[in-house]
Amino acid sequence: MSVSAEPRPVTAPAFRAAKGRSRLAVVTAYDYTSARLADEAGVDAILVGDSLGMVIQGHATSLPVTLRDVIYHTQCVVRGVKRALVIADLPFLTYQVSPRQAVRSAGKLMKFGGAHAVKLEGGERVADAVRAVVAAGIPVMAHVGLTPQSVHQFGGFKVQRDAEQLLADAAAVVAAGAFAVVVESVPADVGAKLTAALPVPTVGIGAGPGCDAQVLVFHDLLGLFADFTPKFVKRYADLGTAARDAIGAFAREVRDGTFPGPEHSFR
Repeated sequence: MSVSAEPRPVTAPAFRAAKGRSRLAVVTAYDYTSARLADEAGVDAILVGDSLGMVIQGHATSLPVTLRDVIYHTQCVVRGVKRALVIADLPFLTYQVSPRQAVRSAGKLMKFGGAHAVKLEGGERVADAVRAVVAAGIPVMAHVGLTPQSVHQFGGFKVQRDAEQLLADAAAVVAAGAFAVVVESVPADVGAKLTAALPVPTVGIGAGPGCDAQVLVFHDLLGLFADFTPKFVKRYADLGTAARDAIGAFAREVRDGTFPGPEHSFR
């Protein structure tokens, strides 16, 4: 009798080695239940994004998110994962001051959060931080294009079109040791150029179909977050409406006295 083997965990080297061999699916999630569902569905990586500031905490941007917040949510996600690579975001002002600060912050995400890798935003300007974190033995996923922590510098959540600068930024972080690069909100042809130019996987979010991987937020792809919907989001279900209907039915049954029924009560 054969025994089915446990799924082999995805590692940072395995993620990088998938370049040119297979496309990768990444989901951004923030809690145990979401992570378990995504992992069981077969995604290759789960990103604990600082977008939790908007999706979970209700802020207008990701800027108020703290390192403690990300550590907590990473702990929750890791408990729900058996296979997927778990990558945790370094939030605003936890790595920009100095490479030493970046190492300390990344180390806390690994030591206390249980992350398998970390992600930070920026290109040439953060290359030294990437290099220092990688030298400390911590895998780094970089992030270029629209970097949400710089939203006020950009003047809003705007598509980034400077292909020359994007190529320079991506090349700098890869040279510093990044095993993959998130490319956000760039024209599709620029996303394809970056993918062709880089020796590591590109993870597209609003960067066209030419990227090596694609990432969407758990709540966005399931229709659970309706505050705003970027052009690049595809809703694969409308669970927000289903949830409202279900909760509404519960409230009605409570008010009319039909819940709980005999089958829900102890004798």
